[in-house]
Amino acid sequence: MLIVEDEPSIADVLAITLRYHRFEVMTAGTVREALALATRTRPDAALLDVMLPDGDGRALGRELRARRPDMALVFLTARDAPAEIVGALGFGDDYITKPFNIDEVVARLGAVLRRTRAADVLPERPPLRYGDLELDETAYTVHRSGRTVQLTPTEYALLRFLVRNGGRVVPKEQLLRHVWQYEHTAESTVVETYISYLRRKLEALGPPLITTRRGVGYGLAGGA
Repeated sequence: MLIVEDEPSIADVLAITLRYHRFEVMTAGTVREALALATRTRPDAALLDVMLPDGDGRALGRELRARRPDMALVFLTARDAPAEIVGALGFGDDYITKPFNIDEVVARLGAVLRRTRAADVLPERPPLRYGDLELDETAYTVHRSGRTVQLTPTEYALLRFLVRNGGRVVPKEQLLRHVWQYEHTAESTVVETYISYLRRKLEALGPPLITTRRGVGYGLAGGA
C-alpha cells in the first residue's frame, strides 16, 4: 500500500492504522517520491491525496495506472464537488473526502482490494462469455467482438457481476453490496457513474448492451 499525502500528521495516522490492520505501508509526500517508490516496490494499491506540492494526485493516479493497470487507486481529498468526484472515479476505484473516518478508510480500502486483487480469482476458471463479450478471469481482460476493452478494476468487477447474472435485472442495492461492499447507501450515485463509463466503452465496439430498469437496477441485453 502506497500512501501519498503531504500532511505529515494525516500520513502518520493513515500509516499507523493501516499497519495495525496488517497492510504493508509506504509513504510519500510528493509526486516525485511516489513515482520512485512505485517503481521500486510495485504496490498493489495507492491512497492518493489530490493536492500535492509538486503536482496533481489525479495525474499521478493516471501515471500509476498506466504503469500497472491492476493497481487499485483510492483518492483522499478535501475536494468534494461532484465534478471532482466524477473525474477521479473515471479511472480510480474509490474517492474519500476529508475530514474522514479512519475506520471507513480501512473498510473501503479492503473492499477495493477484495474486488481488484487477482489472487481472489481461480486461475483455472474458464472465460466468462455473454454474447460477443469475453471476460478472462485470469488476466482480468475483456474483449468484445474480439477487440480489447480497457477497463479499470472496478469497471471490470461491475461488468463481471452483470455477466454472471446473465439477462436478469440486478437491483442497484445488490450491485452496491457485491461490487463495492457498501451497505445502506441506496442514495449513492456511484453505480450510475460506473454504468455510464461501461456503456461508453462497450458501445464504442458494438450495439448498446447494458439495459436500465428505471427505479430497479441494471442488466444486459439478450446475449444470443
